[in-house]
Amino acid sequence: MSLSFSSSLLGIRLVLQLGHSMKENKILSLGLLLGPALLYLAHYVTSPYRKLPPGPRGYPIIGNILELRSQQWLKFTEWRKQYGDVIYLNAAGQPVVVLNSQKAAADLLDRRAGIYSDRPVNVVASNILTGGLLLVFTRYGDIWRRMRKAAHEGLNKGVVKDFHTIQTKEALILASDGLKEPTEWFKHLHRASASMILSIVYDQPTIKPGEDYDVKPINDFVQRLTLAAYPGAHFVEFFPWMQYIPSRFAAWKRNAEYWYRQDSAMFEGLFNSVHVNSVNGDDRPSLCATLIRDAGRHNLSNRENSWLAATMYSAGAETTAVVMAWWMLAMLVYPETQARAQAELDAVVGRERLPTFADYPHLPYIRAMVKEALRWRPVDPVGLPHRSTEDDWYEGMFIPKGTICIANVWHLNRDPDIYGEDAGDFNPARHLDSKGEIAPGPPDTKEESHVTFGFGRRLCVGRHVANNSLFIDIAILLWALKFERKKDASGKLLPLNVDGFVEDGLVVRPVPYECDTTPRFPEAPSLLANEVELHGDGMWA
Repeated sequence: MSLSFSSSLLGIRLVLQLGHSMKENKILSLGLLLGPALLYLAHYVTSPYRKLPPGPRGYPIIGNILELRSQQWLKFTEWRKQYGDVIYLNAAGQPVVVLNSQKAAADLLDRRAGIYSDRPVNVVASNILTGGLLLVFTRYGDIWRRMRKAAHEGLNKGVVKDFHTIQTKEALILASDGLKEPTEWFKHLHRASASMILSIVYDQPTIKPGEDYDVKPINDFVQRLTLAAYPGAHFVEFFPWMQYIPSRFAAWKRNAEYWYRQDSAMFEGLFNSVHVNSVNGDDRPSLCATLIRDAGRHNLSNRENSWLAATMYSAGAETTAVVMAWWMLAMLVYPETQARAQAELDAVVGRERLPTFADYPHLPYIRAMVKEALRWRPVDPVGLPHRSTEDDWYEGMFIPKGTICIANVWHLNRDPDIYGEDAGDFNPARHLDSKGEIAPGPPDTKEESHVTFGFGRRLCVGRHVANNSLFIDIAILLWALKFERKKDASGKLLPLNVDGFVEDGLVVRPVPYECDTTPRFPEAPSLLANEVELHGDGMWA
């Protein structure tokens, strides 16, 4: 009886223990299920990625890549209406932030330059095609600092006065070419720009009209570079693992390596030719002469100096010509601005001599026209991208480390809140005060009155050369010539595509157009010819 009772008690105890064990297992199982979920929820709630700037959702995996194609600046401007001044995009996992206001761009790229001065990894254009030595693409670090300092000292506002003679000669030849061949303006602008920058950088002779083949290899390099650097030009920029594909299996990589070797030899040869002139004592002012003189102080190798000079040529040769092409289009579309500039030239210079740099302080409208040409149609409407090197917060929005930051220069230069309701029009007077003098620029434009030259520590080193060339070109052309819209056989004005663009890599050109060019007054051709002849000694020496 007692054994049977004991057995019953044991059975009950075992059932109770089993039930308790099953209950504990259920709790443990529930914990195993809920634990990761709770941890994920806690991480999600506290994650800074919940505070990314607003932006379009994009597609799975590829994100917004398909939307980052042609005329990006117009898409970015349209998105601003929906998402605001700071927009977040996902390019196949690469975070991208678009800055759609001068304040946001200046707050980050200027005032936090220590974080936002790096460049994105550009496998083809930077790492391979230029060996990481082209200053505009060089990553933020020691070599960039040394190259940037050398370039700044060689092209600062005080030094560039030494180039006034070269720039005046090119402007005279440009106007003379325009009188002789008024249907070939794009060719003339290209020759003048290439010749000017070649002389300033390499102390090379002025390129004779019709004989610009000497710079074809350099211009071919510029073309390759701008095409390679265009967003989306190579899949490897979105899928970096592709850079490790052996060259024999990747034509894009093999070609880039080949051209790096060829271009390095070409640029070192140009640089060394200036060195020979320097040793012989017959060098003239040039960027290369300055780099040679200060090479030891900046601790730059021959190859680094060669590529620094190549940067200045590639950055200036094409852009100046394209700005002038946009300016000439403005002269056809806004003839009242041409008339006002010519009235200022008549009042200050007269018609018995040509303008010079000595007239610069007395020609505020011409100077304002330079600013407006750079503002109205920026040749690089989205600028060159920056890259953040640390996690950052801006106005409650999280910007992860490694984010590519794009300033929408197109909209920043045409913001009606800054430039007025006529921001889309070409109007140099917007840069003048009530007395007709140059007015202070908007707060974040560094007295340029536009942001075309960039931001922060990546601000264009050659901007003073560009401003001076544009000034003397415009002054001499408008003094000597009148630009008018072309007419057909019946006397009807030919249409102009003012809002059209031709995307040529990083540079955006106007759609080709025609114009009528005539002497502005009877004495202009002979006075111009005399001035060209006066400067002829050594012009092509």
